[in-house]
Amino acid sequence: MNVAIIIPARLASTRFPAKPLAPLSGPDGVARPAIHYTWAAAQAAAATLPGNTQCVIATDDARIADACTAMGMAVVMTPDSCLNGTERCAAALGGLAGVPDIIVNLQGDAPLTPASMVTAVMELLAARTDLAMTTAVVAASPAVLAHLQTDAAAGRVGGTTAVCTRDGRALYFSKSVIPHVTPGSTPIEPVLLHVGLYAYRPAALTAYVAAGPAPLELQEGLEQLRFLDAGLPVGVARCAAPAWEMIELNNPTDVPLIEAELARRALAESH
Repeated sequence: MNVAIIIPARLASTRFPAKPLAPLSGPDGVARPAIHYTWAAAQAAAATLPGNTQCVIATDDARIADACTAMGMAVVMTPDSCLNGTERCAAALGGLAGVPDIIVNLQGDAPLTPASMVTAVMELLAARTDLAMTTAVVAASPAVLAHLQTDAAAGRVGGTTAVCTRDGRALYFSKSVIPHVTPGSTPIEPVLLHVGLYAYRPAALTAYVAAGPAPLELQEGLEQLRFLDAGLPVGVARCAAPAWEMIELNNPTDVPLIEAELARRALAESH
């Protein structure tokens, strides 16, 4: 099976401009661009996959392209009109070496994504021909659930949650805590935290772009809702939470947090 791991990366982030190139100090004390760590995660995942796997950066900015090329990464240029990472993956298809059977979207601001999750979403899609796309979730611990509920009560967005059927099809994704759990009570089923990692079939990406933005996608600010709105089945891979926090690089204040987790990950992987 031919797999392409695409890392969408854009320079024009409102909260953190040029974040793919923001320096992050690794466990060895050397500062490298943030995209370096996401590329390393893609390479680690590719090494576990059977068949032919190619990894590419999909960007609309020459500065990111030049920096990534200098670091030995493959780059595909995409239009600046792409509305989200999924549209950028679709735009990158024409620049790949051949047409892949499966495309994995590993977001450029998620350097702490474990290779096992990339494998999980890809394998689920390969095994389930009824699915157009797959994504990953982890069960929220009681402490994490309490944190989500506290954020919700204060009007803050603390993460994206998902609900799915018994056979693993996604029903909905939200920046609210779903399903409702009364604070202090024990949920019948754990609240599922969504991880921004996707695997698609090429035809699903084509259908996604053709469908255009969906109202719920725009209201929630969640690109994956367009698949559900278009009637494209989404599978959910339930993954074990890693030994480190999967903090995304969304704000400058996330830099020291991610650096600390990179050190924790290196320690966990050494044992």
